[in-house]
Amino acid sequence: MDGTMPAFRSSPLLGCLAALAAGVLTTLSAAPFMLWWLAPVAAGLLYAGLPALSPRQAAWRGWCYGLGLFGTGVSWVYVSIHDYGYTGVPLAVFLTTLFVATLALFFAVTLWLYRRLAGPRFAVLTFAGAWVLGEALRTWLFTGFPWLLLGSGQVDSPLAPWAPVGGVYLLSLITALSGALGVELLRRRWWAALPLAGLWLIPLALPLQWTHPAGDPVRVALLQGNLSQLIKWTPEGQRTAIDTYRRLTRELGDTPLDLVIWPEAALPMFEDQARPVLERAQASLPDDTQLLTGILQRDEQGNFYNSVVGLNGVQGEYRKHHLVPFGEYLPLESLLRGAIAFFDLPMPAMTPGPDGQQPMVAAGTRIGNAICYEIIYADLVAKQARHANVLLTLSNDTWFGDSLGPQQHLQMARLRALENGRYVVRATSNGVTAIVDPQGRITGRLPQFEAATLVGEYVPMEGLTPFTRTGSWPIWLLAALMVLPGIRLSAAVSRKP
Repeated sequence: MDGTMPAFRSSPLLGCLAALAAGVLTTLSAAPFMLWWLAPVAAGLLYAGLPALSPRQAAWRGWCYGLGLFGTGVSWVYVSIHDYGYTGVPLAVFLTTLFVATLALFFAVTLWLYRRLAGPRFAVLTFAGAWVLGEALRTWLFTGFPWLLLGSGQVDSPLAPWAPVGGVYLLSLITALSGALGVELLRRRWWAALPLAGLWLIPLALPLQWTHPAGDPVRVALLQGNLSQLIKWTPEGQRTAIDTYRRLTRELGDTPLDLVIWPEAALPMFEDQARPVLERAQASLPDDTQLLTGILQRDEQGNFYNSVVGLNGVQGEYRKHHLVPFGEYLPLESLLRGAIAFFDLPMPAMTPGPDGQQPMVAAGTRIGNAICYEIIYADLVAKQARHANVLLTLSNDTWFGDSLGPQQHLQMARLRALENGRYVVRATSNGVTAIVDPQGRITGRLPQFEAATLVGEYVPMEGLTPFTRTGSWPIWLLAALMVLPGIRLSAAVSRKP
């Protein structure tokens, strides 16, 4: 038995369909479907047909996998472009397809290199290592898009205890390795049983908690205004936002609270314009309650920032560092602005905040911030967590509409909590607003698309997980070391007469 799949070997179409199916299975492994066990199945399905392929065929297979993954998993891009980007259906479909097809190239390149450089021995290790190096490339190239990493769906699986050790990339590595080892077992290569069992049994011996409480619970109220994105930046939208958040704040009455938190850009105006509104809202709260909100800022140099600020003695502020292209700034602005409505931002282009910003201090705790999209970057969040007791993420997920996006976004926030052993407090415009504990469990949440308030608590945490200390580079290095033996053996074979 040579372990290859004859149908896949003889039919590029069947091979592509199998790869498309594997991509769809990866989407199903993540939120909101939560079928985590499908992720190693998907990786195994892709791995199984590779030995018989040329590098060009492997690239085609990888691109088909990417089409299946992103065509289903990031279908919310169409909602952002069409519903909120004022773009007609044909153009929205074209731009979404272009986005998906471009992202799929990452898998095409990964599998092309895998078949071009790797030999038959150590194929299991080389496959898993190449997968993670491909994800690392996708995380940082062209500002990065680490959405739907293979390990993201494992936050509820038996592999979850690995997250504080090496983060999402270790989960991806183990998931890809599990899929490949599973295929080898099906080929009756019994040596694969021991490492496969080890990967899934070792988590039983890992610590349940790497960090410890550093103070009393903090009572917090998260306000979700559920405002229409289509009118948000109009005068009517401004009046509605002011009325909504002042009303939700007043309705808290004398509820004993330490913090009241409004979401990202809760008021569609600049901080200097919103200051009187914020001060009136603060005045309606008890004297010892502090208010935090997402807000836009501007300075005398003409720079604009997506920020978090606080009132009533809150120390510090945060300015978003990692901006969203086409959402917060326009690449090649001189060429693209005005070309189509989608490229005309409803707000000024943002300026990135400085790297290495210090935590804010509120309610006696150090708060590490990640605004919206930033929460999907594991290393950026780990950098914040090193000096913080709790992680706060404010978001405007209205752009996702009623799609998979908000649930996927929440799942990645849960993984950041698990990686860093910190509570994650998540306040959003229309959902999913939630509080997540250090094990990645949701302790409270609001329904989507409702104006509501979530009252709960978080516990300040001290101590660092191994991942918080080091970030992802040890796993990227491990992935590279797993690839190297296969490359050397392949080169040695190719030099033989």
